[in-house]
Amino acid sequence: MGPLRPASTDQEGDDTVAERTDEDILRATLAAVAPGTDLRDGLERILRGGTGALIVLGSDRTVESISSGGFQLDVDFSATRLRELAKMDGAIILNREGTHILRAATQLVPDPSIETRESGTRHRTAERVAKQTRMPVISVSQSMSIVALYVGGLRHVLEARAQILAQANQALQTLERYRARLDEVTNNLSALEIEDLVTIREVASVLQRLEMVRRISAEIEQYVVELGVDGRLVGLQLEELTGGIGRDRELVIRDYASDGDSSYDPAAVLEALADLDSAELLDLPAVARCMGITIIGDGMDHHSLSPSGYRLLHRIPRLPGAIVDRLVDHFGSFQALLSAGLDDLMEVDGVGEARARAVREGLSRLAEASILERYS
Repeated sequence: MGPLRPASTDQEGDDTVAERTDEDILRATLAAVAPGTDLRDGLERILRGGTGALIVLGSDRTVESISSGGFQLDVDFSATRLRELAKMDGAIILNREGTHILRAATQLVPDPSIETRESGTRHRTAERVAKQTRMPVISVSQSMSIVALYVGGLRHVLEARAQILAQANQALQTLERYRARLDEVTNNLSALEIEDLVTIREVASVLQRLEMVRRISAEIEQYVVELGVDGRLVGLQLEELTGGIGRDRELVIRDYASDGDSSYDPAAVLEALADLDSAELLDLPAVARCMGITIIGDGMDHHSLSPSGYRLLHRIPRLPGAIVDRLVDHFGSFQALLSAGLDDLMEVDGVGEARARAVREGLSRLAEASILERYS
């Protein structure tokens, strides 16, 4: 079972732990209870036995302050021990790593003023404890036969493996369609960059599709975590479908963001794209605005843009990023790079004759392939 590191300012002053978000902790918890782990085995034994359970993953001063009664154990964790202890009333407290059972039959008394949306006593306690301590809390419902995870203000219900796998396969099919469309718009952008005919529409379309692929990939990654040992094949399919995309989002932004009203930091643009809701993401002018490009009238098709060349230069094999930056800084635009001769390229620091020839030939191959792809 992987280590669980919930954020807590009470523990050793660890700034890294304290900065972890609820989403990070939930993801780690999902990995800890995925199929194939000892903890998941214990939870399934509890469900099959028809009993409920309340399990806290971690202990600190806050957890101790709301714990009453029960008995100290500090024994190695096992699925059978968890199942037997769940037969008793009260909560079970594990260490952060989930390797030891610290206490059992413990009454948890969280702050009753903490807001909760749950109705059952066990679930209400679980949500309040999670919010008060920021420790992951697992609630096994005896009446509904479900397992719910609580981390801070987040709640996640564990689903059956077959259901998660079906959802993952459906998401993979969606990702396959998204990737095919992304390849189309990316190839079109490359060809237009070679011809110096890029408009806002092409750039916004590529960023839109890259963000759509990112979102569905993140969803599938969560399924892979939840599936545990059963998610290996899904993970391999995800890796195959997203291979080659790499840093394209950042590179497209670096190529074009400075063409807007101001020069935008790539991280800020990526954050703005992530903040778009589903409807806004389908609106190309909204995507363009994330880059600081204001659309006036029919400017989507009439406002020309010129790339710096980062994205296509990164496609040349064995060309270091530092050399790419120097080439862009020296020539200022991709069109200037395309027209540069060997002597011009060799004026750049770190570019000798062999590297200049590689850049020249690499750009020629990219230009030829992009044009053929566009007009074939």
